Amino acid sequence: MKLRRIAAFGPAFVVALALLALWEVYVRSGIVTQSVLPSPLAVVQALVDRSDALFAETVQTLLETLLGIVVATVLGLLLALALGLSSLVRQALYPLLVVSQTVPLVALAPLLLIWFGYDIQPKIVLVTLYCFFPITVACADALLSVDPDLIRLLQSMRASNWQILWMVRLPAALPAFFSGLRIAATYSVTGAIVGEYVGAERGLGIYMVKAVNAHATAAVFAAIVITSLLSLFLFVLVSFIERLALPWHQRTLPGKFGQQPERA
Repeated sequence: MKLRRIAAFGPAFVVALALLALWEVYVRSGIVTQSVLPSPLAVVQALVDRSDALFAETVQTLLETLLGIVVATVLGLLLALALGLSSLVRQALYPLLVVSQTVPLVALAPLLLIWFGYDIQPKIVLVTLYCFFPITVACADALLSVDPDLIRLLQSMRASNWQILWMVRLPAALPAFFSGLRIAATYSVTGAIVGEYVGAERGLGIYMVKAVNAHATAAVFAAIVITSLLSLFLFVLVSFIERLALPWHQRTLPGKFGQQPERA
């Protein structure tokens, strides 16, 4: 089972190695200077040389990200319950929720800085805004997609709305909730980085700004690598939590079209 999981990502791993090799050859050919585009080996060297500073900035960004995800999850679940259980709330708020996604969050970042200052609060708010929509929509839609025959069966047994919610709607919505949470996890680090770009004292975003101003492109790429790894880590963490919370749930692994689903 585990070997099949690893083999499923084999082609992507080979392609990634080939692209890195082409990148290294391109830079070493002299077509472009290291100050403009550092080689992969130079990026690795920057990761080693600046490991202490990068670690401190990573901890700050991860803290902002996790706090934002927690806030977005709590608020998203509460609103999803309201949307899924009340047609009046759904008609009043769902269109506004969709319209809110047309607002560029990057444009809000400077305003959040004015309202909340340079501390951690504006970054948490921005991460929350990035994560809130996918969590809310995924969970609300799942609450509404429960088999109506099952609902009618429970109603015929005189089950209360609370019992139906607890016994049917919430368990049925959990897979969709985790799917939305995985999407939100990949967005979350971007929200923290954007907030730090606009104004911060610590974090990977402000680290990259300082590195760009110093023309230390290898350090910029090193921070980008860590940012990507953070997003991947959060994605895997959510998937791991899903496996613990939903051992019965099955997802199809990457592979041939039409293959039998395997346990997540």
